[in-house]
Amino acid sequence: MFYVQEVRGEVAFLRGETALHLRKVLRGEQGQRYEISDGSTRWLAELEGFGKDQAEFRLLEALDSPAPPARIHLFPALIKFDHFEWMLEKATELGVERITPVYSLRCEKGLDLAAGKRMERWRRILYESGQQSRRLRPPSLDEPVQLKAALSLDCLLRLWLEEEGKARPILRVVATGFSEAALLCGPEGGWEEKERLEAGNAGWLPVSLGKQILRAETAVLAAMAIVMARAQCEGEG
Repeated sequence: MFYVQEVRGEVAFLRGETALHLRKVLRGEQGQRYEISDGSTRWLAELEGFGKDQAEFRLLEALDSPAPPARIHLFPALIKFDHFEWMLEKATELGVERITPVYSLRCEKGLDLAAGKRMERWRRILYESGQQSRRLRPPSLDEPVQLKAALSLDCLLRLWLEEEGKARPILRVVATGFSEAALLCGPEGGWEEKERLEAGNAGWLPVSLGKQILRAETAVLAAMAIVMARAQCEGEG
């Protein structure tokens, strides 16, 4: 699938590097059919040809685009960038709506300074993963924030992924109907006690994935999958 930049009547336009990729790498030919989206509607479309740095499609029919069962705002602590980028890709496949990276006390030295320079690359990862998973639109990505700013989010279900203390199993916490949730996940090595106190004082609910030890990016995706599956069950009654 491709995210197009413009729909005009029954014609859609794909521009930039993706159009060049379709032409020169994928060898797109007139008459071939593709799925496209402008962020609000997904269509089956037929490639009509190429112009300068753009591809033109003729819209054939609108396609169903079921929304994820819940709107999830993910707050992942910054970790090593190769692991973080893998997490971005898989979270997109799972249906995350918005991602806000978080600076934590245990972030590796230098990650906080380098993160801002990676934003364009990270948005490209979300864009490409969204196309591959046929999402109506890619998730949004915010600039990294301090933990205090993340904790101030106003959301009915705010989950703090925790590996210590008296955190409740995540399935018990999300056992009632909900349409949106915020999920805050820590760095390698876990949260500092100061951060735990701040989260508790802000009203976030500590939840656990069990006693096994997971890598930070694995924990993010496991929690995402559980929350989405639970929301799907609730949505089906």
